[in-house]
Amino acid sequence: MRKDSAVADERPKERPHRHRLVPQRNGPDEELMRALYREHAGPLLAYVLRLVAGDRQRAEDVVQETLIRAWKNAGQLNRATGSVRPWLVTVARRIVIDGHRSRQARPQEVDPSPLEVIPAEDEIDKALWLMTLSDALEDLTPAHREVLVETYFKGRTVNEAAETLGIPSGTVRSRVFYALRSMKLALEERGVTA
Repeated sequence: MRKDSAVADERPKERPHRHRLVPQRNGPDEELMRALYREHAGPLLAYVLRLVAGDRQRAEDVVQETLIRAWKNAGQLNRATGSVRPWLVTVARRIVIDGHRSRQARPQEVDPSPLEVIPAEDEIDKALWLMTLSDALEDLTPAHREVLVETYFKGRTVNEAAETLGIPSGTVRSRVFYALRSMKLALEERGVTA
């Protein structure tokens, strides 16, 4: 055994620095990926989201590819001094640029024009709106729900709704007012704004 290697083994083990990638003894690959993800994935995702104009799926793919490349080059990164984040940012930016260039260079594979005539998007939006509306109606009290159903959904006047429900018309007006207020809050809780 060489003397210098024996001395190296006697030195206390360094604790991983916050910005360096030093894998642990138990499962170095797993620990390395956990450390990369824990320390850098959030800020890297925020950076990449700006590069890809808010396309979250594409940004997540870029972050994943960046972290995989960092894992593959862990030996290089461990020898580097300082933070690995600049390296990660550079790699992510290059992945985004390469993706943009490859999309520009390839001819479009599918003609989207037949898809434009299919009214699926409008139907989906309508179905989602009805599901949200129905869910918000469930949050209302039965009395508020029934006056809204009678007046807004069945199109009855206040007097017709009062006669159908067997309550005074002033009570219907009052319930409609408070039901609409509650409905507005229930929709805002679900992310629907005016």
